[in-house]
Amino acid sequence: MKAEPPAQRSPAFTYRRKVGTSCAEMCADAVPLERLAKKYGTPLYVYSGSTIQERYRQLEEAFHGTGHTICYSVKANSNLSILRLLAKLGAGFDIVSGGELQRVAEVSPKAAGRVVFSGVGKQADEIDLALRTDILLFNVESVSELELLAARAAHLRRRAQFAVRVNPDVAAETHPYISTGLHEHKFGVPWSDAPALYSRGSESPQLQAAGVSVHIGSQITDVGPFREAMARIASLVRSLRAEGHNLRYVDAGGGLGIPYERSSRTFSAMAHRYAKAVFQPLKGLGIHLLLEPGRAIIGPAGVLLTRVVYRKGNNGKQFVVVDAAMNDLLRPSLYGAYHQIVPVALHADGVATEVVDIVGPICETGDFFARDREIRYLREGDLLAILDAGAYGMTLASNYNTRPRPAEVLVEGSRSQLIRKRESIADLLAPERL
Repeated sequence: MKAEPPAQRSPAFTYRRKVGTSCAEMCADAVPLERLAKKYGTPLYVYSGSTIQERYRQLEEAFHGTGHTICYSVKANSNLSILRLLAKLGAGFDIVSGGELQRVAEVSPKAAGRVVFSGVGKQADEIDLALRTDILLFNVESVSELELLAARAAHLRRRAQFAVRVNPDVAAETHPYISTGLHEHKFGVPWSDAPALYSRGSESPQLQAAGVSVHIGSQITDVGPFREAMARIASLVRSLRAEGHNLRYVDAGGGLGIPYERSSRTFSAMAHRYAKAVFQPLKGLGIHLLLEPGRAIIGPAGVLLTRVVYRKGNNGKQFVVVDAAMNDLLRPSLYGAYHQIVPVALHADGVATEVVDIVGPICETGDFFARDREIRYLREGDLLAILDAGAYGMTLASNYNTRPRPAEVLVEGSRSQLIRKRESIADLLAPERL
């Protein structure tokens, strides 16, 4: 069998000829991944700062000419250095916890005015923190939350701007765990209940109805559902304004997906299609758009490096055991998600392929990265790159099986920086008491 050329994620992760050899090696920007693996060990997350900046700017360009703020979704990847990089670009932030707000405040106190607070279960202390920080907008998801927000604002003598997150009942083709726009999901309030919630909010001097919020799901690559949802939102904005509510914002949520498999479509082209779908229905309303991309910015900007530990055969079934596991990257186990996996070094004679399961060392059958995957023949000690791992990799990582979480490295051009040290067993045991 002949192997297809491994996919490349320009400009972040590309193969370059290794000096003095006939081999090629994958680099992050201008830094060889093998060099980073030797310096920091594996498993290791590596991010390309140039790609983060490029994708952010391409989104900005797509929405040029419309009033908008890109509020990066912190839950996708919350490393402080990445948040600081985005804050310097002028990004706002979408948060879903008080802890995420503290991360934003740590890297840029001035960014608080560009923060939207989403989530169905905001606690009183989290609301207090957000009120004291003077964030831009609370996305309210229930009557009880609206009442708590009003009570906490009154207690602190603050005024809170809010949007109601409405459920548009728009279906999006994505994994059921990350679909959020239907009536059976926990998110948002029913469409028919929204007007009463805005009326109730207007009765409190501590609350200011400022917008409408919607989010229909994640990893959506067809822009049709976005267009459909925004058409419904535009109608709701008109009716609420007719009732006297001064709505200035529409939070269109996030959800723009990325191609985890091969695609000829550029991100710039996808961003422009997305922008047209989102903004076209809102034309003429004088609305300021809030957008919450996470995966679309950070996903392709990261890889997880892992080294082959063992080869193992079971009655004709071939397993490649690597040193990364489901605790390091949960998406394949949790969602059955596909990630391209490629060797970091391409040898001139390395054209034979095999069909293998690529698995980790955790004591679970569900600890896998790929099943029945055709890949170039792998040897024990080979270094692999799991592509498009920048989003929901480290933020979903755990210490299951008492495994320390990986280190993280940020690369910009020819420079690399350790942005999170590898945990030690001592770090894991420190909070516990005998």
